[in-house]
Amino acid sequence: MPSSRHADLLQALRAALGEQAVREPDADRPLAEHLHDWRGRYLGQALAVVSPADTAGVATAVKLCGAHGVSLVPQGGNTSLVGGSVPDASGDQVVLSLRRLNRVLAVDTDNLSMTAQAGCTLAEVQQAAARAGLLFPLSLASEGSCTLGGVLATNAGGTQVLRYGTARELCLGLEVVTAQGEVWSMLKGLRKDNTGYDLRHLLIGSEGTLGVITAASLKLYPAPKGCATALVPCATPAVAVALLRQARQALDAGLTACELMAPLPLSLVHTHLPDVAKALEGLPLPTGQTLQAPGDGCPWWLLLETVSPISDADAQERLASLLAETSSTTGETPGASLSQSLSQRAAMWRLREAIPMAEKIAGRMVKHDVGLPTSRIPDFIAHMESALRQRWPGSAVVCFGHLGDGNLHFNVQPPTELAHGDAFQAFELEANTLVFDAVQALGGTISAEHGIGELRKHELASRHPAAALAAMRAIKQALDPRGLLNPGRMLTAAGDKTRSD
Repeated sequence: MPSSRHADLLQALRAALGEQAVREPDADRPLAEHLHDWRGRYLGQALAVVSPADTAGVATAVKLCGAHGVSLVPQGGNTSLVGGSVPDASGDQVVLSLRRLNRVLAVDTDNLSMTAQAGCTLAEVQQAAARAGLLFPLSLASEGSCTLGGVLATNAGGTQVLRYGTARELCLGLEVVTAQGEVWSMLKGLRKDNTGYDLRHLLIGSEGTLGVITAASLKLYPAPKGCATALVPCATPAVAVALLRQARQALDAGLTACELMAPLPLSLVHTHLPDVAKALEGLPLPTGQTLQAPGDGCPWWLLLETVSPISDADAQERLASLLAETSSTTGETPGASLSQSLSQRAAMWRLREAIPMAEKIAGRMVKHDVGLPTSRIPDFIAHMESALRQRWPGSAVVCFGHLGDGNLHFNVQPPTELAHGDAFQAFELEANTLVFDAVQALGGTISAEHGIGELRKHELASRHPAAALAAMRAIKQALDPRGLLNPGRMLTAAGDKTRSD
């Protein structure tokens, strides 16, 4: 039973927002979908899940929770990979669900912009743009379930950053409810606005710790008339980087994606999601190159995509010309498979997007979402594979990611004997240290697109410059002095640098 203080809050929330907007945990209406993260790493408890129907309702919920001293955890699709969108274990927090704010408010074709509420899924935003003959280019494997508010709150990246940038670059304006329950609305859709501090950029990537995003104005693009995709075998990551360099020169802004995949993640897809791999059987893959478990000499793969303002045939011709020139000059990319239809392109992308699920089925891994200068990626991979093999001969690296923008998902599979319990935790801590030390030595970042959340807050505290951390804490104190919005996420308490999960 909730305490009297909590009971008063729940009664006030129901009176203000309606009975259907407030869900308490009980046997008939479990809250499980709101209480655990996608990876199953974090499990919390909640006083209630509150689902306002509009921005005014969000502001009311924030004011009421503040008046009762109860903290809130803003939540969209709950697809965070760093534990940033689930409540803690106390049972005293309110999950503030934005899913009912799910309308596309306007599409301005002349301004190439759209305004949508935070609870729209990314796929719904893409579809609304497509109906207007336009493109919203942000693309993630979770686009059917992640929401616009969460995408912006985490500054999500995805597969098109090479051409279009992260969520930050695609946002023109925000509507935000502050920690005091006030509504700050700047949904002008302007590309130029030099009126003081850019609060929009401060809120994007703040992971719900500074304000609650309720709507956004977004940048759209003309929809390309043509597209082509290729799967290209590369002997090494260095060959892949060389091919990326040539693709940039040959395709210029037409190059929209460049995804790197090591042999092992593709083997996991073949083993655990065979239907995905089977869909590629109709492609003209080179003799001897399959998605079977790799052995010595099995190549890495590069997924390249280009668009054309003319037609699919033009895009295919441009990509084929690049691959032919590369093969003739280097001899390093024989047997590249070029899509000839929409279904073949979709099959290639399903292969790439199935890797996280295949990993999840395969068992626990130490996950890393690192960013590096693209030029340093081959050295990083070679060094880390050697260091990890030397330290744990039974470990394996599951490496894939967005080569075009320098973002690797460099995940480490533990030896069987270290895959559970305290042994896994010790393995994870040491593996993190090895990987993050190498990343920092090469001028990289410990989080390229997933954010900090709960998972990386201690690493941030121990590795980020002290002056930067002090500035972040000062901003948090100024905008949320009572610590009501997503407390304990991103920033540790001042002076707490213990690395622990």
